[in-house]
Amino acid sequence: MASKLTNSQAQERLAKLRELINDYRYHYHVLDQSTMSEAAADSLKHELSELETQYPDLITSDSPSQRVAGEPLPGFTRVRHSSRMMSLNDVFNRVEVEAWEKRIEKLTPGRKPEFLVDIKMDGLACALVYQDGVFQQAITRGDGFVGEDVTSNIRTMDSVPFHLRTPSLQGPTLQNHKDGIARFLQGRTEIRGEIIMHKDDFEKLNEKRTKEGLPIYANPRNLAAGTIRQLDPKLTATRPLRFRAYDIMREDPSETPTNEFVYEALRALGIAANYQAMVVQTMDQIIDFAETWEEKRHQLPFNTDGLVIKVNDRKLFAELGAVGKAPRAAVAYKYPAEEATTIVKDIVISIGRTGAATPVAVFDPVVVAGSTVQHASLHNADEISRKDIRVGDTVIIFKAGDIIPQVQKVLTELRPNTAKRFNMELELSRQFPDMEFIRPEGEAVYRVKGATGQVLLAQGLEHFASKGALDIDTLGEKNVVALVKAGLVKDLADIFSLTKEQVLELDRFAEVSANNLVNAIQEKKTPELYRFIYGLGIRHVGAQTAIDLANHFKRLDSLGTATLDDLRSVNGIGEVVAESLLLWFDDEDNQAVLAKFRRLGVWPQEVKTVGGKLSGKRFVITGSLTTMGRDLAAEKIRALGGTFQSALGKDTDYLVVGENVGASKLKKAEKFGTTQLKEPDLLKLLKG
Repeated sequence: MASKLTNSQAQERLAKLRELINDYRYHYHVLDQSTMSEAAADSLKHELSELETQYPDLITSDSPSQRVAGEPLPGFTRVRHSSRMMSLNDVFNRVEVEAWEKRIEKLTPGRKPEFLVDIKMDGLACALVYQDGVFQQAITRGDGFVGEDVTSNIRTMDSVPFHLRTPSLQGPTLQNHKDGIARFLQGRTEIRGEIIMHKDDFEKLNEKRTKEGLPIYANPRNLAAGTIRQLDPKLTATRPLRFRAYDIMREDPSETPTNEFVYEALRALGIAANYQAMVVQTMDQIIDFAETWEEKRHQLPFNTDGLVIKVNDRKLFAELGAVGKAPRAAVAYKYPAEEATTIVKDIVISIGRTGAATPVAVFDPVVVAGSTVQHASLHNADEISRKDIRVGDTVIIFKAGDIIPQVQKVLTELRPNTAKRFNMELELSRQFPDMEFIRPEGEAVYRVKGATGQVLLAQGLEHFASKGALDIDTLGEKNVVALVKAGLVKDLADIFSLTKEQVLELDRFAEVSANNLVNAIQEKKTPELYRFIYGLGIRHVGAQTAIDLANHFKRLDSLGTATLDDLRSVNGIGEVVAESLLLWFDDEDNQAVLAKFRRLGVWPQEVKTVGGKLSGKRFVITGSLTTMGRDLAAEKIRALGGTFQSALGKDTDYLVVGENVGASKLKKAEKFGTTQLKEPDLLKLLKG
């Protein structure tokens, strides 16, 4: 949690978290129902762990952090496991993996372990017991110590053989342990793995249920778990379940010397195991594997949310022991959650350049889909009321299209007594006392009446002077507000008519600062065309779109008189942007401002058609550059006729590789055949 709590507040929060997590786990593990996504539950568990670390005296023996939750369902025989089926601690990034590796090295001085990395399957953990090579029993994980006997159901699955195959001992790893694997057909052999359902099979089942008018299933994992716990094996036989293994347990541990050997032995015995698993020696190899499968995971036949990383040497694995519910020698590497939980600290109102008033939730910072999120649009008052979002609530957030943060739902179970309802009209009058708002009939959005007002003008002027637009250093937020409130500026063009004497009348300015402001503004009377277009604040026209328009039309007059077809002919300009441009240039007020710009001698430069040395070449920069910022590098590329792209595509000619770069983009460049440049190579191209 971002803010420090009192001891009593922490105790209350922990009690609510434990209750909600235990309720989620009961539904998930026992009833096979999902009350929230696994990613959201992981986020709650992460908060619980952090709070218990801050307040260790508040840890209770029944906390979800202290045990593997879940109880066997009535109706199945309870069976004690030969050894505890443990869960794994989660890590979320390279730093946490490195910290785990250092802890292992500290416990094993002088030894450099190698690791087996594998895809983490999203299924139901289960143990298969074979006696003299013959299938005898299947046991679910349950609470880790005691599970449920589901033998009758497992026997219906084609992926579980009744007899283990006599291994052919193909491959060097098996050949080196020929005597050990031969004994797997003698005595007790326990095989542990996951019961899963392939995504294609799951979709076909749901298609069939849709045609029959039945409700569809939520996800493959829940359906697989629910199927295995059916008391009627005939129903299980109708579901396309599969078993994929990851471990072999023998009374003599020396018979399974490494995890790599276990995987080869499993397949030799006729049990499916992931072929993606591999042995690695270095941290770079672990992270490369993680990044590769983060990008490719959707190609897998089953669902996954990360990897399993474990020490390959099983003797060393056993020596390292366990802490609580998890072994020291293995961790689960979780990919960035597409959902997470956080607390609404405040709800503020944002006035867009079009006059729309949008409520925005301000959060405790939380990482979602790889980036830190601190706020999200709540859209309108109706949406807030529908979801009953209050200040102080714990909410599940997600990224729509992996880009825009959205609030999915409120966890009312965690709502504090101090949570406050949000009143849109009251907040509008409180936050913007000098503005009048209307809500047109049939619309959900409040708007500034007449789309005028000092706040709107100040926002537009601040954008016009921003770094990406005209880049007027001295015209920051406070100076803009001062000029607007004093009535010295009534539209964008007015700043160019300011005199030093007018500015000196304001409290903020002395002789030097007033002079600096007026001079800085006058220096920008002939800006680059793309900067001027972007600075106008036309809806849907971002920085890159402004560049595309400037390069295509060359002159502002040409853009201003373009037809809808002219605009749509520009690469990257769609119907929405084209219509927005037409509406802007057709507006009488906007035309009046452009006319004022002309009278004041303010007009953007015409784009000269010059065949630069980089003409026709497209560049993408990844990582950080040491000699210049990305924006400056982009300007230099454009100045020489090149095109700067924000994302790598098949048409990209050069990928400039800076520092702190992940492997996924480099792999994509190799796939597309994109030429890779180091920073010194780019500097050579930019010379002259």
